[in-house]
Amino acid sequence: MTKSEFVDQVAQDANLSKKDAEQAVDTVLSAIQTTLSRGGEVAFTGFGKFHVAERGARQGKHPRTGQPIYIQASRVPRFSAGAKLKKAVNG
Repeated sequence: MTKSEFVDQVAQDANLSKKDAEQAVDTVLSAIQTTLSRGGEVAFTGFGKFHVAERGARQGKHPRTGQPIYIQASRVPRFSAGAKLKKAVNG
């Protein structure tokens, strides 16, 4: 499902105009992004939790040449599914 399809679904389910639904979706995504960029987490009970994980520095290999390269430490977004979401996906 693309963002556009998602917005259409939200508009239909919430009886909103497409413009209002798109603004709502953009606002939710922006709030999640802002919270994660500050190192926080966003939890929706039963659905899941968005959080930031630390990925340590490590050695890698250049895919074309095979030469060893240094990969710097970074912070990456993660999502952990909640119990209700897992149950819905598994039937």
